[in-house]
Amino acid sequence: MNFLDVFNGDADGICALHQLRLQEPRPDARLLSGVKRDISLLEQVREVRETAVTVLDISLDKNRESLEEILAAGNTVFYADHHYAGEIPASERLSAHIDPDPLICTSLIVNRLLEGKYTLWAIAGAFGDNLDESAEQLAQEQGLDQVALAQLKETGILLNYNGYGASLEDLFFHPVDLFRQVQPYANPLDFYADAPALQTLKEGYQSDMEQALSFEPVHQDSAGRIYQLPAEAWARRVAGVYSNTLARQEPELAHALLTENADKSLRISIRAPLNNRNGADLLCRQFPTGGGRAAAAGINALPADQLDPFIRAFSAQFSSFDTV
Repeated sequence: MNFLDVFNGDADGICALHQLRLQEPRPDARLLSGVKRDISLLEQVREVRETAVTVLDISLDKNRESLEEILAAGNTVFYADHHYAGEIPASERLSAHIDPDPLICTSLIVNRLLEGKYTLWAIAGAFGDNLDESAEQLAQEQGLDQVALAQLKETGILLNYNGYGASLEDLFFHPVDLFRQVQPYANPLDFYADAPALQTLKEGYQSDMEQALSFEPVHQDSAGRIYQLPAEAWARRVAGVYSNTLARQEPELAHALLTENADKSLRISIRAPLNNRNGADLLCRQFPTGGGRAAAAGINALPADQLDPFIRAFSAQFSSFDTV
């Protein structure tokens, strides 16, 4: 039997897989990941045979055709995720654990399946996905002090920061390489104290965020704020964590962050209001290359001439919350 682990390149994907492999090591497993927005990963492995495939933190809906082909070839698939899934294929070879609750992430799903055996990694993953309240509740149940809580939060944010970019060249570490640096650590607090990778990410994060925080909104109304950053690597790297920061600044508002792709299309990160974590996925699925989850979603390549329709749709989607 061969083993293949496929995971989103952000904090949630890394922390979810790490929990599973602490519980059930698979040192010979082939690892497949990419930048956070590279979610159609199963397309790259349709040819696998006689393989136990683990898929974490990527939308089943975006990988449906490839998943069905992998299952039809006789492989087994363990699939855990919190994005919109649509109809889940009926197969005895598929073990699906899908929970789109906006306060749940894949690390928390895995933590639940493992009955809390590696909860500290789940807390870091939840912080990385901007689920501070869920992470803090779990930390309180564990009796963590404020120092440990702050270190887990920073670990999650920095792992998440590394996942954003238009291509792997934008990142400080390939997500597979970053996962391998995480692997020796059963406790994320030891990883925080010892890992050189985290210091590299910390320095990059501080520099990129300093630049991002100097920008003003290009559009603002009662529904939310829209920002645009330049077409530079630092802006693509910081997009996710900056969007999360903006959302925490104004929890009643939705937020959109735009960066320009090489072909002049726009890459967009959306955050629903933290006080009503819904609608981001509905907005993004109105446009080609859009998808995600209720609280946080994105569009990979919005044609530039669709910006005005997008702004109107953004305002319409989140203005409706005023009457909820």
